[in-house]
Amino acid sequence: MTTEATLLTIIKDGRILLQRKASGRFGEGKWNGAGGKLKPGEDPADGVIREVLEETGLRIREPRRHGLLDHFFGDRTTPAWSVHIFSASDFEGAPVSGEEGELRWFPVEEIPYGEMWEDDRHWLPLLLEGRDFDGAFYFNEDASRLLDFRLSTR
Repeated sequence: MTTEATLLTIIKDGRILLQRKASGRFGEGKWNGAGGKLKPGEDPADGVIREVLEETGLRIREPRRHGLLDHFFGDRTTPAWSVHIFSASDFEGAPVSGEEGELRWFPVEEIPYGEMWEDDRHWLPLLLEGRDFDGAFYFNEDASRLLDFRLSTR
């Protein structure tokens, strides 16, 4: 079964807001955008607004959808995760770290790709350029290594 989720990159004044996933969370220790699983029947834009509010305390206005990324682990022929990718720069509030993990602003020139999911280095630059894309990323069974990927821009 495929888990449908969202991920949002907040961009403001040449910086992006990332979250280091807390111990026991999927992606533990990795820097990532905010987001999470969609509820059954939930619109991805509504879901990303809800998840970002829950994880950061920020009220996002008008998230921009960039595309869909499918993540495969091991021998799976269907994606383990299908993630709707968004960005936003218009929000209300101040970020507050919570149980999901520590929040930190990074200058765009200093994104910690070495401490992020391996696929991020392939699609995040496209997002930062304002481009739309879709992709499929193939990891080993425990998701510790990216084996192959397909990425197309629109």
